[in-house]
Amino acid sequence: MSLVTSSNALAIKLQSRDSTREPTWVRYTLLTVASIFFLSCLILPLVLVFVEAFRQGIDVYVNALINPDTLSAVKLTLLTAAVAVPLNVVFGVAAAWAVAKFQFRGKSLLTTLIDLPFSVSPVIAGLMLVLIFGMQGWFGPWLMDHDIKILYAVPAIVLATVFITVPFVARELIPLMEAQGTEEEEAAIVLGASGWQTFWKVTLPNIKWGLLYGVILCNARAMGEFGAVSVVSGHIRGETNTLPLHVEILYNEYTYSAAFAVASLLAFLAIITLILKTWVEIRQEKQNNRNDSAAS
Repeated sequence: MSLVTSSNALAIKLQSRDSTREPTWVRYTLLTVASIFFLSCLILPLVLVFVEAFRQGIDVYVNALINPDTLSAVKLTLLTAAVAVPLNVVFGVAAAWAVAKFQFRGKSLLTTLIDLPFSVSPVIAGLMLVLIFGMQGWFGPWLMDHDIKILYAVPAIVLATVFITVPFVARELIPLMEAQGTEEEEAAIVLGASGWQTFWKVTLPNIKWGLLYGVILCNARAMGEFGAVSVVSGHIRGETNTLPLHVEILYNEYTYSAAFAVASLLAFLAIITLILKTWVEIRQEKQNNRNDSAAS
Protein backbone atom coordinates (compact mmCIF):
# COMPACT_ATOMS: atom_id res chain seq x y z
CA MET A 1 0.00 0.00 0.00
CA SER A 2 2.83 2.38 0.90
CA LEU A 3 4.56 1.54 -2.40
CA VAL A 4 1.43 2.46 -4.34
CA THR A 5 1.10 5.69 -2.38
CA SER A 6 4.74 6.59 -3.04
CA SER A 7 4.31 5.86 -6.75
CA ASN A 8 1.22 8.05 -6.92
CA ALA A 9 3.00 10.88 -5.10
CA LEU A 10 5.97 10.64 -7.49
CA ALA A 11 3.66 10.65 -10.50
CA ILE A 12 1.83 13.74 -9.21
CA LYS A 13 5.15 15.49 -8.57
CA LEU A 14 6.46 14.74 -12.05
CA GLN A 15 3.18 15.80 -13.61
CA SER A 16 3.27 19.07 -11.66
CA ARG A 17 6.85 19.69 -12.75
CA ASP A 18 5.99 19.05 -16.38
CA SER A 19 2.96 21.32 -16.21
CA THR A 20 5.11 24.25 -15.05
CA ARG A 21 7.99 23.64 -17.42
CA GLU A 22 8.09 26.11 -20.29
CA PRO A 23 9.01 25.07 -23.84
CA THR A 24 12.66 25.42 -24.75
CA TRP A 25 12.05 28.23 -27.23
CA VAL A 26 10.22 30.27 -24.59
CA ARG A 27 13.10 29.97 -22.12
CA TYR A 28 15.69 30.93 -24.70
CA THR A 29 13.56 33.84 -25.89
CA LEU A 30 13.25 35.19 -22.36
CA LEU A 31 16.98 34.75 -21.75
CA THR A 32 17.79 36.54 -25.00
CA VAL A 33 15.51 39.47 -24.24
CA ALA A 34 16.91 39.76 -20.72
CA SER A 35 20.50 39.61 -22.01
CA ILE A 36 19.85 42.26 -24.65
CA PHE A 37 18.27 44.55 -22.05
CA PHE A 38 21.15 43.96 -19.63
CA LEU A 39 23.79 44.72 -22.26
CA SER A 40 22.08 47.71 -23.85
CA CYS A 41 20.86 49.45 -20.69
CA LEU A 42 23.56 48.58 -18.16
CA ILE A 43 26.82 47.34 -19.63
CA LEU A 44 27.10 49.46 -22.81
CA PRO A 45 26.46 52.82 -21.08
CA LEU A 46 29.06 51.96 -18.45
CA VAL A 47 31.60 50.98 -21.11
CA LEU A 48 30.77 54.13 -23.09
CA VAL A 49 31.58 56.33 -20.11
CA PHE A 50 35.12 54.95 -19.86
CA VAL A 51 35.67 54.89 -23.63
CA GLU A 52 34.71 58.56 -23.96
CA ALA A 53 36.70 59.50 -20.86
CA PHE A 54 39.93 58.11 -22.35
CA ARG A 55 39.20 58.99 -25.98
CA GLN A 56 41.63 61.93 -26.06
CA GLY A 57 44.32 60.21 -24.04
CA ILE A 58 45.36 59.74 -20.47
CA ASP A 59 46.74 63.29 -20.16
CA VAL A 60 43.37 64.88 -20.91
CA TYR A 61 41.74 62.46 -18.48
CA VAL A 62 44.16 63.27 -15.64
CA ASN A 63 43.97 67.03 -16.30
CA ALA A 64 40.19 66.89 -16.08
CA LEU A 65 40.39 65.17 -12.70
CA ILE A 66 43.00 67.49 -11.19
CA ASN A 67 41.21 70.62 -12.38
CA PRO A 68 40.51 72.91 -9.38
CA ASP A 69 36.76 72.91 -10.08
CA THR A 70 36.74 69.11 -10.18
CA LEU A 71 38.70 68.86 -6.93
CA SER A 72 36.29 71.32 -5.34
CA ALA A 73 33.33 69.20 -6.51
CA VAL A 74 34.98 66.07 -5.10
CA LYS A 75 35.57 67.74 -1.74
CA LEU A 76 32.00 69.02 -1.54
CA THR A 77 30.61 65.61 -2.50
CA LEU A 78 32.68 63.87 0.18
CA LEU A 79 31.75 66.52 2.75
CA THR A 80 28.06 66.14 1.98
CA ALA A 81 28.21 62.37 2.27
CA ALA A 82 30.30 62.60 5.45
CA VAL A 83 27.55 64.67 7.10
CA ALA A 84 24.44 63.07 5.59
CA VAL A 85 25.35 59.40 6.09
CA PRO A 86 26.10 59.53 9.86
CA LEU A 87 22.94 61.58 10.47
CA ASN A 88 20.86 59.03 8.60
CA VAL A 89 22.57 56.15 10.41
CA VAL A 90 21.60 57.64 13.78
CA PHE A 91 18.07 58.39 12.63
CA GLY A 92 17.67 55.06 10.84
CA VAL A 93 18.77 52.98 13.81
CA ALA A 94 16.61 54.96 16.23
CA ALA A 95 13.56 54.84 13.95
CA ALA A 96 13.98 51.13 13.23
CA TRP A 97 14.40 50.41 16.95
CA ALA A 98 11.21 52.34 17.75
CA VAL A 99 9.12 50.83 14.94
CA ALA A 100 10.30 47.22 15.35
CA LYS A 101 10.60 46.94 19.13
CA PHE A 102 7.80 49.10 20.53
CA GLN A 103 4.11 49.84 20.11
CA PHE A 104 3.16 53.51 20.34
CA ARG A 105 0.67 56.02 19.01
CA GLY A 106 1.79 57.48 15.69
CA LYS A 107 3.82 54.43 14.64
CA SER A 108 2.16 54.26 11.22
CA LEU A 109 2.72 58.00 10.74
CA LEU A 110 6.44 57.58 11.45
CA THR A 111 6.65 54.73 8.93
CA THR A 112 4.91 56.89 6.33
CA LEU A 113 7.27 59.81 6.94
CA ILE A 114 10.28 57.52 6.51
CA ASP A 115 8.97 56.50 3.08
CA LEU A 116 8.15 60.09 2.05
CA PRO A 117 11.41 60.74 0.13
CA PHE A 118 10.65 57.68 -2.03
CA SER A 119 7.31 59.14 -3.12
CA VAL A 120 8.40 62.76 -3.58
CA SER A 121 10.44 63.84 -6.58
CA PRO A 122 13.92 65.07 -5.63
CA VAL A 123 13.21 68.30 -7.52
CA ILE A 124 10.14 68.85 -5.35
CA ALA A 125 12.27 68.21 -2.27
CA GLY A 126 14.67 70.92 -3.39
CA LEU A 127 11.78 73.27 -4.09
CA MET A 128 10.47 72.71 -0.55
CA LEU A 129 13.81 73.90 0.82
CA VAL A 130 13.62 76.96 -1.43
CA LEU A 131 10.14 77.76 -0.08
CA ILE A 132 11.41 77.40 3.48
CA PHE A 133 14.80 79.11 3.33
CA GLY A 134 14.48 81.32 0.23
CA MET A 135 14.04 85.09 0.26
CA GLN A 136 10.26 84.71 0.00
CA GLY A 137 10.19 81.64 2.24
CA TRP A 138 9.20 81.14 5.85
CA PHE A 139 12.63 81.81 7.35
CA GLY A 140 14.22 83.76 4.49
CA PRO A 141 13.82 87.30 5.90
CA TRP A 142 15.01 86.24 9.36
CA LEU A 143 18.05 84.45 7.92
CA MET A 144 18.92 87.50 5.82
CA ASP A 145 18.62 89.83 8.83
CA HIS A 146 21.04 87.63 10.79
CA ASP A 147 23.40 87.12 7.84
CA ILE A 148 22.88 83.35 7.82
CA LYS A 149 23.14 81.73 4.40
CA ILE A 150 21.56 78.33 3.88
CA LEU A 151 20.11 78.35 0.39
CA TYR A 152 22.61 78.25 -2.50
CA ALA A 153 25.31 77.20 -0.04
CA VAL A 154 26.66 74.04 1.55
CA PRO A 155 23.97 73.79 4.29
CA ALA A 156 21.17 73.54 1.73
CA ILE A 157 23.06 70.87 -0.20
CA VAL A 158 23.51 68.85 2.98
CA LEU A 159 19.85 69.27 3.99
CA ALA A 160 18.64 68.19 0.55
CA THR A 161 20.91 65.14 0.59
CA VAL A 162 19.86 64.17 4.11
CA PHE A 163 16.18 64.34 3.14
CA ILE A 164 16.64 62.24 0.00
CA THR A 165 18.69 59.55 1.77
CA VAL A 166 16.55 59.24 4.92
CA PRO A 167 14.83 55.90 4.06
CA PHE A 168 17.83 53.76 3.16
CA VAL A 169 19.16 52.79 6.59
CA ALA A 170 15.77 52.72 8.34
CA ARG A 171 14.07 50.70 5.60
CA GLU A 172 16.86 48.13 5.67
CA LEU A 173 16.75 47.69 9.44
CA ILE A 174 13.00 47.74 10.17
CA PRO A 175 12.12 44.34 8.58
CA LEU A 176 15.35 42.84 9.94
CA MET A 177 14.58 43.91 13.50
CA GLU A 178 10.94 42.85 13.20
CA ALA A 179 12.03 39.37 12.05
CA GLN A 180 14.45 39.04 14.97
CA GLY A 181 11.78 39.91 17.54
CA THR A 182 12.41 41.15 21.08
CA GLU A 183 13.21 37.93 22.93
CA GLU A 184 16.97 38.46 23.13
CA GLU A 185 16.63 42.07 24.29
CA GLU A 186 14.07 41.09 26.92
CA ALA A 187 16.34 38.32 28.16
CA ALA A 188 19.27 40.73 28.44
CA ILE A 189 17.19 43.22 30.42
CA VAL A 190 15.93 40.48 32.73
CA LEU A 191 19.55 39.51 33.39
CA GLY A 192 20.29 43.08 34.47
CA ALA A 193 21.64 44.75 31.32
CA SER A 194 20.93 48.43 30.83
CA GLY A 195 19.38 49.85 27.68
CA TRP A 196 22.74 50.86 26.20
CA GLN A 197 24.31 47.53 27.10
CA THR A 198 21.42 45.70 25.46
CA PHE A 199 21.84 47.77 22.31
CA TRP A 200 25.63 47.41 22.03
CA LYS A 201 25.88 43.77 23.09
CA VAL A 202 22.68 42.27 21.65
CA THR A 203 20.92 44.42 19.08
CA LEU A 204 23.88 45.87 17.20
CA PRO A 205 25.66 42.54 16.55
CA ASN A 206 22.42 41.14 15.16
CA ILE A 207 21.88 44.03 12.73
CA LYS A 208 25.48 44.86 11.79
CA TRP A 209 25.31 43.45 8.25
CA GLY A 210 21.93 45.01 7.54
CA LEU A 211 23.23 48.31 8.91
CA LEU A 212 26.32 48.14 6.71
CA TYR A 213 24.11 47.35 3.71
CA GLY A 214 21.98 50.42 4.40
CA VAL A 215 25.06 52.62 4.88
CA ILE A 216 26.47 51.54 1.51
CA LEU A 217 23.24 52.37 -0.31
CA CYS A 218 22.85 55.64 1.59
CA ASN A 219 26.41 56.72 0.77
CA ALA A 220 26.02 55.87 -2.92
CA ARG A 221 22.79 57.88 -3.17
CA ALA A 222 24.30 60.81 -1.23
CA MET A 223 27.23 61.07 -3.63
CA GLY A 224 25.11 60.62 -6.74
CA GLU A 225 22.12 62.85 -5.88
CA PHE A 226 21.35 65.37 -8.60
CA GLY A 227 17.75 66.68 -8.64
CA ALA A 228 17.33 68.14 -5.15
CA VAL A 229 20.93 69.39 -4.99
CA SER A 230 20.57 71.05 -8.40
CA VAL A 231 17.65 73.15 -7.16
CA VAL A 232 19.30 74.40 -3.96
CA SER A 233 22.96 74.66 -4.98
CA GLY A 234 22.86 77.71 -7.22
CA HIS A 235 25.42 76.07 -9.54
CA ILE A 236 28.27 78.26 -8.26
CA ARG A 237 31.30 76.82 -9.94
CA GLY A 238 34.03 75.78 -7.54
CA GLU A 239 31.79 76.38 -4.51
CA THR A 240 28.41 74.64 -4.62
CA ASN A 241 28.81 72.09 -7.40
CA THR A 242 28.90 68.43 -6.45
CA LEU A 243 30.24 65.82 -8.86
CA PRO A 244 26.90 65.21 -10.68
CA LEU A 245 26.38 68.96 -11.11
CA HIS A 246 29.94 69.41 -12.32
CA VAL A 247 29.40 66.71 -14.95
CA GLU A 248 26.32 68.55 -16.20
CA ILE A 249 28.19 71.86 -16.48
CA LEU A 250 31.10 70.31 -18.38
CA TYR A 251 28.73 68.54 -20.76
CA ASN A 252 26.73 71.70 -21.40
CA GLU A 253 30.01 73.49 -22.21
CA TYR A 254 30.76 70.79 -24.84
CA THR A 255 33.88 69.62 -22.99
CA TYR A 256 32.78 66.04 -23.43
CA SER A 257 36.04 64.33 -22.51
CA ALA A 258 36.24 66.18 -19.22
CA ALA A 259 32.58 65.49 -18.52
CA PHE A 260 33.03 61.76 -19.10
CA ALA A 261 36.27 61.77 -17.09
CA VAL A 262 34.44 63.17 -14.07
CA ALA A 263 31.51 60.83 -14.74
CA SER A 264 33.93 57.91 -14.57
CA LEU A 265 34.51 58.74 -10.90
CA LEU A 266 30.80 58.23 -10.26
CA ALA A 267 30.95 55.04 -12.33
CA PHE A 268 33.80 53.78 -10.13
CA LEU A 269 31.63 54.58 -7.12
CA ALA A 270 28.77 52.56 -8.59
CA ILE A 271 31.04 49.57 -9.26
CA ILE A 272 32.52 49.68 -5.76
CA THR A 273 29.01 49.96 -4.31
CA LEU A 274 27.87 46.87 -6.21
CA ILE A 275 30.92 44.90 -5.03
CA LEU A 276 30.40 45.91 -1.41
CA LYS A 277 26.66 45.28 -1.68
CA THR A 278 27.26 41.76 -2.99
CA TRP A 279 29.84 41.05 -0.29
CA VAL A 280 27.48 42.22 2.48
CA GLU A 281 24.65 40.12 1.04
CA ILE A 282 26.89 37.02 1.08
CA ARG A 283 27.99 37.65 4.66
CA GLN A 284 24.43 38.32 5.79
CA GLU A 285 23.22 35.13 4.13
CA LYS A 286 25.97 33.13 5.87
CA GLN A 287 24.99 34.66 9.20
CA ASN A 288 21.34 33.81 8.62
CA ASN A 289 22.29 30.23 7.77
CA ARG A 290 24.35 29.96 10.95
CA ASN A 291 21.48 31.36 13.00
CA ASP A 292 19.03 28.89 11.40
CA SER A 293 21.41 26.01 12.10
CA ALA A 294 21.84 27.08 15.71
CA ALA A 295 18.08 27.43 16.15
CA SER A 296 17.40 23.98 14.70
